[in-house]
Amino acid sequence: MKKMLWMGGLLGLGVPALALAAEGAVAPEYRFLTFIVFGAIIALTMFVTYLASKRVHSASDFYTAGGGISGVQNGWAIAGDYLSAASFLGIAGLISLYGYDGFMYSVGWLVAYITVLLVIAEPCRNIGKYTLADILAYRNDPKKTRIVGALSVITVSTFYLTAQMVGGGVLVKTLIGIDYEVSVIAVGVLMLAYVLFGGMVATTYVQIIKAVLLVLASIVLVMLVWAPYGFSLPEFLTAVVGDGKVQAQVAKLLGDQSANMTAAELGQRFLEPGLYLKDPLDQLSLGMALVFGTAGLPHILMRFFTVPNAQEARKSVIWAMAIIGGFYVLTIFLGMGAAIHVGAADISLVDKGGNMAAPLLAQFLGGGADSMLGNFMLAFVAAVAFATIVAVVAGLVLASASAMAHDLYVGVIRGEHATAQEQVRAARISTVIVGALAIVIGIAAKGQNVAHLVALAFAVAASANLPCVLLTLYWKRCNTGGIIGGMVVGTASAIILVLVSPNMTYPLKVKADAEKVIAEAPAKRDALQASLDGGSLDERAQATATKALAKLDADVTKAQDDLVKNADKTTSLVGLEEPLIKLKNPGLISIPLGFLAVFLGSLLYGRDRRAEEKWTELYVRQNTGIGASKAQAH
Repeated sequence: MKKMLWMGGLLGLGVPALALAAEGAVAPEYRFLTFIVFGAIIALTMFVTYLASKRVHSASDFYTAGGGISGVQNGWAIAGDYLSAASFLGIAGLISLYGYDGFMYSVGWLVAYITVLLVIAEPCRNIGKYTLADILAYRNDPKKTRIVGALSVITVSTFYLTAQMVGGGVLVKTLIGIDYEVSVIAVGVLMLAYVLFGGMVATTYVQIIKAVLLVLASIVLVMLVWAPYGFSLPEFLTAVVGDGKVQAQVAKLLGDQSANMTAAELGQRFLEPGLYLKDPLDQLSLGMALVFGTAGLPHILMRFFTVPNAQEARKSVIWAMAIIGGFYVLTIFLGMGAAIHVGAADISLVDKGGNMAAPLLAQFLGGGADSMLGNFMLAFVAAVAFATIVAVVAGLVLASASAMAHDLYVGVIRGEHATAQEQVRAARISTVIVGALAIVIGIAAKGQNVAHLVALAFAVAASANLPCVLLTLYWKRCNTGGIIGGMVVGTASAIILVLVSPNMTYPLKVKADAEKVIAEAPAKRDALQASLDGGSLDERAQATATKALAKLDADVTKAQDDLVKNADKTTSLVGLEEPLIKLKNPGLISIPLGFLAVFLGSLLYGRDRRAEEKWTELYVRQNTGIGASKAQAH
């Protein structure tokens, strides 16, 4: 279950598996600080949206900011679009609990942009206009490829969007105690305001603001963590290895294996692989999904149409890689700083997945839970995480709305014969529809484990979108049949494989886990109570033991609820008692199937005159940029 939660927390961009008390993480007397900081960031982004709304006059302005975003600006916006709450909260939390293995997730995400830089960014900018389907329709049957392309974009965006909405609602509820439903509505309304009035212009600048705040907040925390060690990496790592809380966490993770290890060996083990990532096949499959899925995410692909030329597209990816890479280096200090200052035990008491490590570190560095500065820093970090989720949601909604309005309505229904006013109107109506659905789905998914939706989003992007984009750009024989086959097979295989994977809920396992929690609870409660009654604990240890007791009661209550909820259930959503495959992300299977479907579909489809005739033009244009300016004017 822990790994399942991390799949959601890490890939999505922000589905924290939070388990705080209903009253919120911030004490009531300091909650006004959280509202002030949240309000300031929201006011700033709404002012930017107001200014941006004056620049939106055409479909090109709405979808791609008129192609007027510079490479540097777009690089920051890509970073803002990609660095979700999972990156800020999830990676830092994973490092705080598991050390070295946590940073390996960062490497997977960063390497993904090398693929984007080398094979995707420049050709997409030279070929496309607004959307993924524009690229596919360039040399294939426009209507057929627009339909399958739009459906794929909507599918990926919906999966990803639901995970983000649930994550945003849970995050706000956890931090300041606002009802989940109100939190989801707040995320949805803000996102709608950005996209509906400001389009890509507002979305871009909101993402830039969010990325800057995220990087600044991380730098400040890292400076405070690293300064006592003279900004010396060896001294800092020595302190990590020698920390008693780190050694205790490693001993807990290793279990019986730690019996013959010294304290120094336990600390050193924290800086070595294998505490979390243990299944090589699962690691490979997840890595493939991260690398190939990123290059196929529709809201990332859209960003390459916002720059004026291919050179700026390349520059934007290089800037994004630098910003994202630099940020992930900072997470090493955030995670390990939380491990030595807060401790894995206290972090896990607040959230089993560790997603609150960075906010708790900020609170500690500011003076602790009882200080004004500590709670202000926690509020700032929380507000940045909230802005992160809203910015990512805005990009996803814009991608979905563009698929509905530009690809389906204008491209298929109207046959490219819609006026500029009709295109903008269709875009805004689609935005309202997608935004309203996102809010409804987010509320309906309350309390649900949405980890499988995150896995689905990356799996479909990697298995359907990327094979089709890559082969239509680089394989002469690729045609309409291949694109349709790749989209259908890639999407279907990813969805089916996730439905039979460990990501789904299996009632028999849930009940077995719940019974184990209830059976072990009395002994744990007696041990905690005895340590409190003994009077030998210092103030911090007493507070930790008290929190542990409250957490134990909450776990027992949840376990009892799980038993009641699953009393008459024995199978998963698709009728399975246990997973058919062990892979949590199906990329290892579905990605090759997607490529194979494009190959076979193209070969079996027969002659496609449009695909053949447009190949030379596409080849020249994608490599030289000649004629690319027409993509904006069409």
